[in-house]
Amino acid sequence: MKLFEREAPKTNLRQPQPSVLPTKPELSVSARYKGSRIGGDYYDFFTISDTRTIFLLSDVAGKREEALHIAAAVQDSMRELATELLSDEDANVAEGVTKLVLELNRTVMQTAGGVRSAPTFLACLDEQFGLMHYDSAGHTPAFIKSDGDVTQLDPTGFPLGLFSHATHDAQVSVAQPGSSIVLVSKGLIESTAGRQEFGVGRVREVLEQQVFSSAQDVCHELLERAVKFSEQGSSFGPYFSIAGFRSSHEPNDQTVVCLMRLAQAAAAASS
Repeated sequence: MKLFEREAPKTNLRQPQPSVLPTKPELSVSARYKGSRIGGDYYDFFTISDTRTIFLLSDVAGKREEALHIAAAVQDSMRELATELLSDEDANVAEGVTKLVLELNRTVMQTAGGVRSAPTFLACLDEQFGLMHYDSAGHTPAFIKSDGDVTQLDPTGFPLGLFSHATHDAQVSVAQPGSSIVLVSKGLIESTAGRQEFGVGRVREVLEQQVFSSAQDVCHELLERAVKFSEQGSSFGPYFSIAGFRSSHEPNDQTVVCLMRLAQAAAAASS
């Protein structure tokens, strides 16, 4: 009697190309992660023109190999379509970002062969005008720190990969010179100490209380705070999880992405 059958190994699984941080005089860009890389955290940047940069952070559900295969397809689609939709200086950026997200939703489902949750934050930053058009498809909140104030950008729709006819509409926010745009993964938010999670509240608190001189400083501080929180317990006070439940026993990847508009260079570019 055959008690079990070993699953045949999957072949032809791809991985996305390594992400390359943009090198622009008016931007400081950084991305850091901690974890066993068992999950599907995927971040990427793509320079469309001298003044426009596309970036995203996505968490594709499933085993790492399958998740990275889907991420590779997303990367291909994003880089091809972003150029087509947003490279023209007269392009309607809001419309272009909306179309791009809709196509990436189709890419996730087609590559996965069905439903596959992929919470994703995607944005196009226009450094000339200081505008960020974005779509937060079921992703953990993003943040913009500007002049000591922190603005929280909550999800605007369902995660990618769930519904073939899901609708998405790009939103717009201002990222003036000196501002920092910060993305964090679900794994960082759900870092646990006892029965408490690090949570969105602590991310806000770190951003509000600290002064940062570079995107690298932002990523380092947030990641270190989350790691110490998990290792030593909470010293920040009572916050509650936005998810309403604890993460799995196996720790998830913790990822932070930051784009900082350098004040003097950004002001010169916009003028």
